[in-house]
Amino acid sequence: MSTDTTSTPEFRYVAVTFDCPDPAELARFYSELLGHPTIFSNDDFALIGKEGEAGLGFNRLADYRPPTWPDPAQEKQAHIELGVADLDAAEKRLLGLGATKPAFQPAPDRWRVLLDPAGHPFCISSLV
Repeated sequence: MSTDTTSTPEFRYVAVTFDCPDPAELARFYSELLGHPTIFSNDDFALIGKEGEAGLGFNRLADYRPPTWPDPAQEKQAHIELGVADLDAAEKRLLGLGATKPAFQPAPDRWRVLLDPAGHPFCISSLV
């Protein structure tokens, strides 16, 4: 008879962290984009989020090299997908916040690929 009293640890999704050259700059960009405040910051790391929700972290990496999407020379490792009601209005707002738009767009009528200030690709998709 087994008397194993160990239990499976409970895990909770807390955050995704992106490497970047300037955590404060990237935190400002995503904070304005998502409306989440910065809840922790020092010279090498910043975290944005809302109490009780998963957040986004930004970690300084001294030799950071941005993804070169769509060129596979420096592949993206992950990206965020954001749903929006109006692609054109969302794109305009994001470009005003400091995003850039690569020339290659795989399906611009359904979604747009943009780059955050550190070069990470992210998508905005039509909710309609």
